Amino acid sequence: MIFVTGGAGFIGSNFVLDWLAQVGEDIVNLDKLTYAGNLKNLLPVQQDPRHVFVKGDICDATLVAALLDQYRPRAIVHFAAESHVDRSILGPGEFITTNINGTFSLLEAARAHHARLIGEERSAFRFLHVSTDEVYGSLGPNDAPFSETTAYAPNSPYSASKAAADHLVRSYHHTYGLPTLTTNCSNNYGPYHFPEKLIPLMIANALAGKPLPVYGDGQNIRDWLYVGDHCAAIRRVLQDGRPGETYNIGGWNEKTNLEVVHTLCDILDQLAPKASSYRDQIAHVKDRPGHDRRYAIDARKIERELGWAPAETFDTGIRKTVQWYLAHQDWVRDVQSGDYLKWVEKNYAGRDAAQECAT
Repeated sequence: MIFVTGGAGFIGSNFVLDWLAQVGEDIVNLDKLTYAGNLKNLLPVQQDPRHVFVKGDICDATLVAALLDQYRPRAIVHFAAESHVDRSILGPGEFITTNINGTFSLLEAARAHHARLIGEERSAFRFLHVSTDEVYGSLGPNDAPFSETTAYAPNSPYSASKAAADHLVRSYHHTYGLPTLTTNCSNNYGPYHFPEKLIPLMIANALAGKPLPVYGDGQNIRDWLYVGDHCAAIRRVLQDGRPGETYNIGGWNEKTNLEVVHTLCDILDQLAPKASSYRDQIAHVKDRPGHDRRYAIDARKIERELGWAPAETFDTGIRKTVQWYLAHQDWVRDVQSGDYLKWVEKNYAGRDAAQECAT
């Protein structure tokens, strides 16, 4: 059995579904079910006896210790995190609590659990921490992509909190001998993505006839990774990764935000056509503070050492994603709660359209 935190969120729920389909091993899934955690993501395994869901907080040391003692997992895969830059700018406190204090609490519980294991159980145990490329800061247009040895330079409260968590994980390996693994991934996209992030927000707004707000000039570059490829990479790292090591996971798909939005509009023009192009809804708005210009991942280490490479190109992955959202518009409506809509209003208030994008 493995123990997963944050398994009702975007990446976590995709991992749980893929794990049970591809591996079949039992999972204990601990999730606090904050705004982005959604049990509807897990409906396909609601009746699956291999999946044990527990509503709870990773900061609850007593609960976590009891679960580890009861189920004796062979591995912990740690997804649970506050993960949205804009939310961290408006309210950084929750990011410190969950991403730093929560990771510390989980590491302490894992250290105690690992100390109680003996023999093969002890040597086989792993703690896999899922992190982000944003800890590395921002790249210039001609800079080499982030590698596992790139110096940390986080620029937002979110990325700073994840960087702190990464350092804690590293320290528990070197100080206490906890067999840790860290993965730093590029921007994920795919099914069950909460509609505050760029791709699902653009799809939802486009279909609703609302403006498609693009920060600044839209030339910020991200490396895009299909979530199914990310889940496959985590499985490989968990299976064969070397304790104490970090593995960067990327899709080799650098795109400007505006390119991504144009692609989404063009696919929607094909799959859900209306009188005018969805590109007409694009509106450039005031940029967010400290907006990193470019991220790019050098994923050669995981490819070389573990034989993983992404199966999806951006073209195939983004089409699958749009098709999923078109087929699951009820899911989008359900997750767009009052709290979510209030947050969108607060975040975009005062970001009047800087210009209309004539495309």
